[in-house]
Amino acid sequence: MTHALVLLMALLIGVVAGLRSLTAPAVVAWAGFLGWINLHATWASWVANIITVVIFTVLAVGELVADKLPKTPARTAAPSFGARIVMGGFSGAVIGAAWHWTFTSLGAGVIGAVLGTLGGYHARKWLVAARGGQDLPIALLEDAIAILGGFALLAATANL
Repeated sequence: MTHALVLLMALLIGVVAGLRSLTAPAVVAWAGFLGWINLHATWASWVANIITVVIFTVLAVGELVADKLPKTPARTAAPSFGARIVMGGFSGAVIGAAWHWTFTSLGAGVIGAVLGTLGGYHARKWLVAARGGQDLPIALLEDAIAILGGFALLAATANL
C-alpha cells in the first residue's frame, strides 16, 4: 500500500475519532483482530488482542450512551477535544504501524481528529437547529456514520 493511501486512511480514522473518540480505537482493534490490518511484529500488536478489543468496544459503547446525556460537555471543550486528538493520533499510528509509517500516520490521525471534531460539532449544531432542536436523531445519525464509516474504511484495507 502506498504511503499516501495509508495517510488517507489515518486521516479518515482520525475524523471518526473526532466524531466519537473511542469508536476509532475500537474499530482499529477489531480490524487488527479480524486480520484486516496486519499488526503482527509491530509495536501495536497488542491492539489486535481479544482483551484489547473487548475493552475498547465496551468503552466505545459507553461513550455512545454518555453522548446522549444532557450534562455531557461539548466535544470542543478542552478535555473532550484533547481526548479526540489523542485517540485520533493513536488510531492513525496503529494503522500506520501495519505498513511501517507510524509517525506520519499519527500526524494524519491528529489532523483528522481536529477536522472531525470541529466539522462534526458544526454539522450537528446546524442539523439540530434545522430539525427544530431535536438532538437525538442527529446524535444517532452521527453514531452510525462513525461506526459504519470506520468499519467500511478498515474493511476496505482487507482487500489491499
